[in-house]
Amino acid sequence: MNMSRIVRSTANIIFPFILVFGFYIIIHGHLTPGGGFQGGAVAATGFVLMLVAFSPEIIKKKFSANSMKYTEALGLLLFIVTAFVAIALGATFFFNWLANGGIIFGESVAFGANPGVLNTAGTIPLMNIAVGIEVIGAMGLIILHMLSGIEEVKAQ
Repeated sequence: MNMSRIVRSTANIIFPFILVFGFYIIIHGHLTPGGGFQGGAVAATGFVLMLVAFSPEIIKKKFSANSMKYTEALGLLLFIVTAFVAIALGATFFFNWLANGGIIFGESVAFGANPGVLNTAGTIPLMNIAVGIEVIGAMGLIILHMLSGIEEVKAQ
């Protein structure tokens, strides 16, 4: 069941903004309320919006279950690799090996009250990104499975 052209056009316009807002929450998770799970959930609502606006057949063509599985696995792999790199560097599991290193996410935080700098916190932003990717894949997969349940009910 397709919604009206107005709803579909609005969904097409809003969808990229929902994804950008979700990734903003993921990236700024160490500075503001939010993080990987919250941002991933916001980004996954974009898929729900597309599901409401378009027919299930169109959604299944755009977002396959395999692509969502791979997205989920990619997030999990990134999370685990980030944690194990610390062991390879001679530190403990989940050690923040990027903190104060001067490279990506490695700037030192100024003492006292400050507005927050995105390029800080070491591995925490990487973990947020990994969790966000994993949540997008997992919630997308859940949505697709719920969609297949709706189709089975219609067939009966």
